[in-house]
Amino acid sequence: MSHPMKLAPIAMVLVGSLGLGGCATKSFVREQVATVNQRVDALDAKLQTTDGTAQQALAQAQSAAGQAQNNGQRLDQLNARVDGVEQQMREAKTKRARN
Repeated sequence: MSHPMKLAPIAMVLVGSLGLGGCATKSFVREQVATVNQRVDALDAKLQTTDGTAQQALAQAQSAAGQAQNNGQRLDQLNARVDGVEQQMREAKTKRARN
């Protein structure tokens, strides 16, 4: 069986280690939170820059899409005019052939 005198130093070490460790000071926590906050602020600034760039690219893309649609409509109008001119040329050729 163990002697109580041999267990006393071990018990004192265990009680002492539990009492001394584990709690962080307010200043330590504030320093750690400040570091994290700086990183978050830096990432937020990068995100804002990226968002601005994306918004600008979206506006340019929408403008280009609108211009492409206008160009498509103009091409459709020109095709109709060319078709009309071709039709008139065929009719004129047919009339010449009859005469």
